[in-house]
This record gives sequence, C-alpha cells and structure tokens, in this order.
Amino acid sequence: MSRQYDSRMQRLWYADGYYHWLLAPFSALFFVLSALRRALYRIGVLRSSRVAVPVIVVGNISVGGTGKTPVTIWLAKQLRSRGLSPGIASRGYGGVIGDTPAQVNANSDAEIVGDEPLLIARRAGCPVVVHPNRAAAARELIAMGVDIVICDDGLQHYKLQRDFEIAVLGGARGLGNGWVLPAGPLRETGSRLFSVDRVLVHLAQRSSAPPATVSLPIGKTNGFHLVGHELLSVDGQETRTFEQFAGKTVHAVAAIGNPERFFQSLERRGMNVVRHPFPDHAQFTSMELTFDDDLDIVMTEKDAVKCGQFATTRFWYVPVDVDMHDDEWVDAMVEKLLPHAKQEQQ
Repeated sequence: MSRQYDSRMQRLWYADGYYHWLLAPFSALFFVLSALRRALYRIGVLRSSRVAVPVIVVGNISVGGTGKTPVTIWLAKQLRSRGLSPGIASRGYGGVIGDTPAQVNANSDAEIVGDEPLLIARRAGCPVVVHPNRAAAARELIAMGVDIVICDDGLQHYKLQRDFEIAVLGGARGLGNGWVLPAGPLRETGSRLFSVDRVLVHLAQRSSAPPATVSLPIGKTNGFHLVGHELLSVDGQETRTFEQFAGKTVHAVAAIGNPERFFQSLERRGMNVVRHPFPDHAQFTSMELTFDDDLDIVMTEKDAVKCGQFATTRFWYVPVDVDMHDDEWVDAMVEKLLPHAKQEQQ
C-alpha cells in the first residue's frame, strides 16, 4: 500500500465527509461475506481446530492502530508472573513465511517473520511462532512446552477455536465512521464488541474517558495507556531521557496503524516534530530515512526492529509499556481457563 493511498483511506475513514458512500456497495458485500464466513464456522461447514491448551485471542475489529501489540506483550508477561508458560502465535504479517511454522527469536529477520512478531519475541520473554495458519503455529508452540497460547491479531481467524477473546479498541479514533471495509476501517461491526470476553480501550492517559461515540459492554471493559520512559539508540549504544530531547526538532518516523498518535506523544514531550508517516508494517530502505540535515530520527520500537542494518547514531526509538488501569480481570481469566494454576499458586 502506497503512502498516498494509505493517507487517503485514513482521511476517508476518520474524517467527516461523504465520500465513503461511494464505496458503500463494496462494504455491503464485505459485510455479507464476513457474516456468512463466520456462520459457516459456527455451524461446522468450515472446520476449525481446537488445540490441547487454552487459547486467548488478542485482536481488534478495526484496521490497526489500537495498541494491540503492546497489549499482547503485557499479557504474556502477566501470565508468566502467574507461573504459566505462554507462547504467542502470530500470522507474521509483512513477512514471508514458508509452508511450515517458523520460530521467532531476537535475531530473526523482520522481512521474513514480520515486524510485530520480532518485537514481541524481543520483549515478551516467551516462545513466538509465526504462520498464516494460527492453529499450526499453536501446535508448534505446544510441542515446545507452552501451557497456554496467545493468538496475536486472531479475532477474525476462526479457523482456530478460542477460549477467551480480547478486543483492543483505540480510544482516540474509536470505530471511525462506523463502516466496514472498504468504506470504513472495521473488519466487523461494533456489535462484535459485545460478544468478546474483554474490551480494552487504549486511552491517551489514565484520566482520559472512553470514546462517547462507541457503545461498550458494561462490566467487561477496561482502559489502558502506553508509557514511554526514555529513548534508546537503535544501535543499542545509548539511552537518553525525554528531557534531553525537549525543545529539539526531530524527524519522527512511524509505520504503524495510527502514526499521528505517536507524533502527538512526542509533541507532548516537548519535541518539534517533522512528520514522516508510512503505511503500517512498511519495510524501510536507508534512502527513505536519509534526510538533508543532521536532525535526530525518532521512531517507534516496531519500526526500530527493521532498521538495525543501516541505523546511524542519530536513530532513536521509544519503547513503551502498557499501564493497565485495572488488571483484576486477568486473575479471573486465568482461574476460568486454568483453575489448577490458581491452586498451585496458593
């Protein structure tokens, strides 16, 4: 997807206007086919697979930009802290996966396994396996000894049966214009939020309120925000504080679902931002990140994993962690999925 096309679609989905009506017939077709596909899985015409351990799906009903990857990392750490051995199955979007599931480690190539799985492998501290067939990836994880599988971005991957569904929603953009693809950003309609087990809303900060335009299920919705404490050089040689960048003009690079969210976070830290948005999962070349000045280049951690081969001392990234506003639901989830695990902790 080109940068110009991606920008036009973002404006169509999230800005006021009427041009999305031109795509209404295609959205109607998408809606019918998606509903039919889900129904065929539900009645067993299309076969789905159940694996030998519980499966937690983390996904979203919109196209990117919700904070799903940090949530997946956070959840894996939460499960590990409770004595479990999670593994993460991912499609490996943006990579080139062969016929068999591929294990991902900190030294894997993002062009092969995808940027998000590589980031997750570096941060989550648990096995990560990628394959378009998440059931195959899950079985590979089980063979490696995991006792619970997290399926990254698998909410619509009905081929793999699941025991707990988590939908991540961007609080700033909500559901956009409320239309399904291609007239809007939705993979499924907003009513899908009421059938999942937990909705996590990505807010700008702890005091922010969920979007008033989105109807959310009562009793199973929680907020979270992302916290960045410092900047790290992509070459791994240096760490700096945000205060050291305050007042400086920087090139900000983001190939994520919602680049503006990242740009605004830097501005809130006092930086003057020259924006360089790219389509989600874009693979960079050194020429694309070569600018006619000596300004520092600040990017997301997901983008940094793709720049190790050509990064200079001016390349920086911001690692972020999830601050979940209430995490008691994790204990309830674990007790539901693995009641013996709670007994072992006592």
